[in-house]
Amino acid sequence: MITIDKEEVKSELIKKNLYDMQKDLLRQRRIRMFVMTMLLVSLIVTVIYGTLEDPIRYTLSNIGNFFDYRLFFIIWAILTGLAIQSALLALIRLEEYSNKQVYVCLILSVIFLVLTALVPAIRSLYPFWHTVHTLFAGLHALFLLLSMVPFVLNVAQENPCLKITVIIWLSVIWGGGILSLVVFGHSALFELWFFVTLIWFLLYLSLVLFEEKVVKMSNAFFKDEVNLNLAIEKIFVNLEKK
Repeated sequence: MITIDKEEVKSELIKKNLYDMQKDLLRQRRIRMFVMTMLLVSLIVTVIYGTLEDPIRYTLSNIGNFFDYRLFFIIWAILTGLAIQSALLALIRLEEYSNKQVYVCLILSVIFLVLTALVPAIRSLYPFWHTVHTLFAGLHALFLLLSMVPFVLNVAQENPCLKITVIIWLSVIWGGGILSLVVFGHSALFELWFFVTLIWFLLYLSLVLFEEKVVKMSNAFFKDEVNLNLAIEKIFVNLEKK
């Protein structure tokens, strides 16, 4: 078991001008753990909710409006919207991607997802609100597309080794969804496929991009270190905690 003297490590990092970098890496690690936990919970809830009824026959909206799952539908929308937003915001800041329009579109996509769940979608009883519900769902998809795609394409451009992987993921997300529409002629499975694969994609990006940042910054920490395990501990130990 490796034991370290926190005060000694802190003094060492300050002398090497690495203390602020170490605090940033520790903060990013906490953010990644929070984001990935949110995404995993959202993924599980999405699969459970989306399969409460036959996912081929009933869309996510149908399940929430035709059956006694309306509260579950609203909770799912809030949880999933916040999970996707948190993940994308964390990755955008991690990559230092400066595009204010992406932030605006991302926030709007979450708002419209929640509004979609709040507005009833039973055409026979509430034709007007059903139209509003459909409009909100379309706006959610539009703003999510406008917020995610520019950032993801920028990641692919800045990280050539991820370019093919990103293209494959986007093809799976959208291509698989469109294929389900063609095969089944209904949007039910498309919605479930879209959210499940999107969350998996964000989980993948959260893991890869954070590890990439650690690798880029690790040379400064590992320089002149004899014990690699000790060097890794110095990166992630909380030096502020007594």
